[in-house]
Amino acid sequence: MKVKRSELAAIAVKKEQYPQDQKAEIAFVGRSNVGKSSLINGLLGRKNLARTSGSPGKTRTINFYDVNDTFRFVDLPGYGYAAVSTMERNRWAVIINEYLHERANLREVFLLLDIRHSPTKQDKEMFEWILQAGFKGYIIATKADKIAKTKVQEECGRLFKEINAKQREIIFPFSSVKKLYTESILNELDRLLEE
Repeated sequence: MKVKRSELAAIAVKKEQYPQDQKAEIAFVGRSNVGKSSLINGLLGRKNLARTSGSPGKTRTINFYDVNDTFRFVDLPGYGYAAVSTMERNRWAVIINEYLHERANLREVFLLLDIRHSPTKQDKEMFEWILQAGFKGYIIATKADKIAKTKVQEECGRLFKEINAKQREIIFPFSSVKKLYTESILNELDRLLEE
């Protein structure tokens, strides 16, 4: 897949603010600061379309990005950030759950995990929900530049086992810093959107 055009289409905190068309959507979920916005920027070949931050919890809305005028990436708020109030965390959970459970446009959900760390209880619960909802269970192992290139496949295998994934080929490493593995993810997205 070649990305020729991308833009921020909508920012939402409730379903009435979602784009009102039939474009297929690919959602990215994961813990706060796992690299969802960096992944979107990397896949789109843009530097700052999706706002990134070194501080966890910056994405507090659902952000919709049109890609090639044919489909959309969706950046969901991160979960698991302890430094926000319980009320704020609960509000984010409602926003995420409403989108994931009710959005007819949703074609697939990609779970992002930091390649350096074991999945948390929340990661495992999210992955289980993704599978139970009928999605394939794609995983993006982010921050692959933080480990030796020779260890990347080994660490992907570890994540595969720890999260109880069913298919090894749906775990993709990614590095926004070194722009590694972008093409394999885009090729899989292309295949997925043709189904």
